[in-house]
Amino acid sequence: MVSSTCELMALIIKSDFARDVIWREAFQFASPELDCRSWQAPGDLSEIEYAFVWKPEKGSLRRFPNLKCIFSIGAGVDHLLGDVDLPEGVPVVRMVEPELTRGMSEYVALHVLRYHRDLPALQQSQRARQWNELITPTAPHRRVGIMGFGVLGQAAAEALRVFGFDLACWSRTAKDFPGGESFHGSDGLVSFLARTEILVCLLPLTPETEGILNRDLFASMPRGAWLINAARGGHQVEEDILEALQSGQLAGATLDVFETEPLPKDHVFWSHPRITVTAHIASVTQPRSAAVEVVANIVRIEAGEPPLNTVDMGAGY
Repeated sequence: MVSSTCELMALIIKSDFARDVIWREAFQFASPELDCRSWQAPGDLSEIEYAFVWKPEKGSLRRFPNLKCIFSIGAGVDHLLGDVDLPEGVPVVRMVEPELTRGMSEYVALHVLRYHRDLPALQQSQRARQWNELITPTAPHRRVGIMGFGVLGQAAAEALRVFGFDLACWSRTAKDFPGGESFHGSDGLVSFLARTEILVCLLPLTPETEGILNRDLFASMPRGAWLINAARGGHQVEEDILEALQSGQLAGATLDVFETEPLPKDHVFWSHPRITVTAHIASVTQPRSAAVEVVANIVRIEAGEPPLNTVDMGAGY
């Protein structure tokens, strides 16, 4: 439980209906004084001052005339910024909480190591009953590149640094990256890709990054590189991934996100021998730790301070 001044503050929660109870319990633990209401039973709309939401219907947040802040349940905010009818002047806060960050670092480390040690080839050898003495380089000789170097990208880099990987990052604007190479902007993208054998996408989804994982990008990477996309399905052109795998430009891809979710049962990705599919679970917001972060931000707002992790509406993240 955290100390708070949330007495009489009303928070509306919009998640999937099955998790509403879990979220309300988490907020009760973090701040018993906070009045948490479900999307289905909001009560007096004028009393709602805070919204904690995932994929609300477009225009629906305008129902609450006294909103002070909108909190995203997930790290991404594209589900909110696509709403042209968001309440004007109300800050949007992206989810930054330690367990979400930890989960993404675990996912990235898992799949980078899988490709680094070429586990798919070893598994294929086992199925064929072949004694394959596959020799791979050690981590300092494996070049890993992370696209998107915010909270999640930086934490993933720290997790990989433990193994000694040759790391680089690419972002829209210049970022300091002690111990690794930093690239930025369109001018730096080709150089970043040319040195990247394992590419990790953790970009925010914006008009500039939509469809960025395409045939031109793959062609700029070393032949036989690997792709890990744990960001958004809108980043990838799925036909281009299949083409790159067919040609050998990509050796494999781990995809946690897709253009259509859930991934249709007849989608070719399910059975593709060089694609690993996970169901958008690379990292999931953890209710107890997330509620603590949200309540701390509400306390800041009530004290007249700006909330932390506010979205730059112009940049889109």
